[in-house]
Amino acid sequence: MDLKIRGKVALVTGSGRGIGAEASRQLAQEGARVVICDIDVETADATAQNLRDEGFEAMAIQCDVCDKDQVQAGIDAVVKEWGGVDILVNNAGFTRDKYLTKMSEEDWDSVVDTILKGAFHFSRAVLPGMMERKWGRIVNIASRSVFGNPGQTNYTTAKLGLVGFTRALALEQARFGITVNAIAPGFIETELMRSLPTYPELREMALARNPVGFLGAPEDIASSVAFLSSEHARYITGITLYVTGGRFSS
Repeated sequence: MDLKIRGKVALVTGSGRGIGAEASRQLAQEGARVVICDIDVETADATAQNLRDEGFEAMAIQCDVCDKDQVQAGIDAVVKEWGGVDILVNNAGFTRDKYLTKMSEEDWDSVVDTILKGAFHFSRAVLPGMMERKWGRIVNIASRSVFGNPGQTNYTTAKLGLVGFTRALALEQARFGITVNAIAPGFIETELMRSLPTYPELREMALARNPVGFLGAPEDIASSVAFLSSEHARYITGITLYVTGGRFSS
């Protein structure tokens, strides 16, 4: 299926590796010019170079999504190079798990700010151009954890807030030809997940609770990102798509 995004400019935050890198790859395979955005400049540069080596158009920017000046500088660089951003994927985020009684304020702020303030800064920066062109796609990466996970009050709060952000922004921007949707992944076997010391136990637990009997890969999320970024999804906005293998709150 031709997703009709050839020539569009797609920026994915937190895309040096994992789900973000795979989403960038699938968007590039559909003909989009992709911007690899990551706080780790070496990882961003390497991922962008890999895509260029495969014949795709890609550039890298270093950015702390919590810093509005860095965000604006990154967008300015993209505008100078390619004219603007048509597709934004707010993917940057991480976990810092602790029970609330042991969670520091920094543990709370770093997780919530990266996920929520990052989406706020980037969306606000790209929307004027999308509104002027009367076309845009924003895809926010939420999580199955919106149903609640012990030890993740910070992460769950931020991801559920991102769902609310998605719904409100979708209503604001619909008249400009801009759709805003969220994707809530379940347990995805990323390189980072496999590096966790508790990975074997986490994997066994997730498999036991997953109705389809296997776990997701970054490609499963990336294909959903690509579709919601496409012209075929023009009548879909304000939704949260659960890509979980059927696992929800259990």
